[in-house]
Amino acid sequence: MDKVAQAIVNLDFDGIQGICKQALDAKIPAYRIVSEAMAKGMDEVGKKYEANEYFLSELIAAGEVMKDGLKVLQPYLKSGDVKKLGKVAVGTVKGDLHDIGKNVVSVLLEAAGFEVIDLGVDVPAEKFVQTVKEQKPQIIGMSALLTITMTEMETTIKMLKQQGLKDKVKVIIGGAPITPEYAKKIGADAAAKDAVDGVNICKEWVKA
Repeated sequence: MDKVAQAIVNLDFDGIQGICKQALDAKIPAYRIVSEAMAKGMDEVGKKYEANEYFLSELIAAGEVMKDGLKVLQPYLKSGDVKKLGKVAVGTVKGDLHDIGKNVVSVLLEAAGFEVIDLGVDVPAEKFVQTVKEQKPQIIGMSALLTITMTEMETTIKMLKQQGLKDKVKVIIGGAPITPEYAKKIGADAAAKDAVDGVNICKEWVKA
């Protein structure tokens, strides 16, 4: 189990699948390899990132290493084995085509045990609202990199309120121009300073 966690921390693309096979051969259930070993590895990567020992590229790489390992474990994971923490819909707002931040958050959320609905980029308010109605995520994550597209976040929150959905979902926003003050002003529940912070906030919410 430690080897699995360390393979993720050390970004061991070459070794991860073999190590996951060893863990399965040792009769460790696949769901435990995911929920304990992999989660521990990603947790450690998150701490290194917060301590400025790792940067964005390492964060993304660690998520990809985990995905590689999951390919080996997937056939052994019975649906329902790994309990999902919750469901999060993420998207970059209308008018904005930047997706690196959103993609990193998606990978980290999945690694933390969330089901992620990735709505892509240039997502209009209507699409966020429709997703809340149809797929009932507990959390919506909106991303913007441009100051001119930030207003779309407010548009989405207003539309959620108009349709009586705002109290059914938590809204977290993120991106370079986003501040806690702005989140408060538009009625979002939180502003993430970066991907790791965003995932930690989502984890706190589903615990509560």
